Amino acid sequence: MDRDAGPESDIRIVADWHEALNAGDVDRLLGLSHPDIEVGGPRGVGRGAELIRDWADRAGIRLVPRQVFHASETVVVEQEASWTSTDTGETTPAQIVASVFGVRDGQVTSVVRHGDLSDALSAAGLDASDAIKDG
Repeated sequence: MDRDAGPESDIRIVADWHEALNAGDVDRLLGLSHPDIEVGGPRGVGRGAELIRDWADRAGIRLVPRQVFHASETVVVEQEASWTSTDTGETTPAQIVASVFGVRDGQVTSVVRHGDLSDALSAAGLDASDAIKDG
C-alpha cells in the first residue's frame, strides 16, 4: 500500500476507495479503510471495518466522483450517488451528494456523507480555493 504523504497520495487513496466500492470489491475497500474507520451520513455515525462491510454489501450504492477538494489530510468529493435495490434490481436516479474523507497513513480513516457540496466543504473547513484541477 502506498503510504507516501501528500495531496496526490491522499487523492489517489480516495479515488481507489471509490473504485473498490463501485466494483463491489469489499476486500479491497476494507484494505483502503482503517480498521476503526468513522462512517457518517443521514442515519448517524458509526465506526469500524464491519460497518463498512455491511454497508457495502447491503446499500447497493454507487458513488461517481465529480469535483475533488483537498487540504492537509482531508479530501472532499462531490459525487453522483445512486442506489440499486438488492430486492428489485432497480436503480434510483442519481443525486448529487458530497463526502468528507479523512486520510492518514495510506488509509481512509473517516468518511462522512453530506447532502451537498457546500455543507461538506463547510464541515471540512475547505472552500473553492482547495479544488483540485484535472490535468
